[in-house]
Amino acid sequence: MSPSALPAARDRLRIAIQKSGRLSEPARALLASCGLSWRESRDRLFCYGESLPVDLLLVRDDDIPGLIADGVCDLGIVGRNVLAEQGSQRIDDAGSVKYREWRALGFGACRLDIAVPDSWEWSGSAQLRGKRIATSYPALLGAWLREQDVVADVVPLSGSVEIAPRLGQADAICDLVSSGATLAANQLKPVLTLLQSEAVLAGPAVPFVDAREELAALLLRRLDGVLRLKDSKLLLFQAQRQTLPALLKLLPDAEPPTMLQVDGADTLALQALCHGAMTWQRLEDLKLAGARGLMVLPVERMLA
Repeated sequence: MSPSALPAARDRLRIAIQKSGRLSEPARALLASCGLSWRESRDRLFCYGESLPVDLLLVRDDDIPGLIADGVCDLGIVGRNVLAEQGSQRIDDAGSVKYREWRALGFGACRLDIAVPDSWEWSGSAQLRGKRIATSYPALLGAWLREQDVVADVVPLSGSVEIAPRLGQADAICDLVSSGATLAANQLKPVLTLLQSEAVLAGPAVPFVDAREELAALLLRRLDGVLRLKDSKLLLFQAQRQTLPALLKLLPDAEPPTMLQVDGADTLALQALCHGAMTWQRLEDLKLAGARGLMVLPVERMLA
């Protein structure tokens, strides 16, 4: 069954994700951690939700914003860069973009950078005036150039942007950068960042008005719980009451702790949900400040 042949049922939620690529497996793993499971169609383009009425469409990432805007799917997991690039193409009758970013998802981090040849002595954006800039993001680059009052020639390319200066197609580039290794291999250096990107959950700009609203709210609650727990640990320890102010200063990322009196008025047993990394050094600092019997436990699930 192809996505275009799907029935227009409005009591099920459809989420589009990348069929293959760097966001595909992390997206499926994240949704699975929210308790979702699916049965795949023969062509592996559609996954029918079994644990909840939440189905998956497996598509090209560039197609996801359009599928949301056209109502073919309800939500999508896509790079912020793709969502932003297509925003100017997806305007409703009121002049507003038809979709918006609902949640940042914490994986697939990269940035959209201006990069120039290593031989350039970079002096600022004005240096790009009259230059040719190759990019796969002409809308974002064009908007940035207008903001900077820089007139330059935008050279749209669909791939291999980083070799454009070596081929004589451009003087500089605007491209996604993760580690920077590809830029270095092509004798380029990043000089400006236009956009910090990562995988995001995108959805319509207006609320759902049927059963999908409740399903979307349920999904968001679970996503928030999963994302909040990614680096979270439950910390258990005992301490004297007078050491509590110093100990709490060492736990700025913790929820307000639960405290129980253990031995008389001065000894307390505490448990605190901490959302940052609980390193050995951090435990040593807590011990020096008066904590004892420190125990760090994993947290499997949390629902606010």
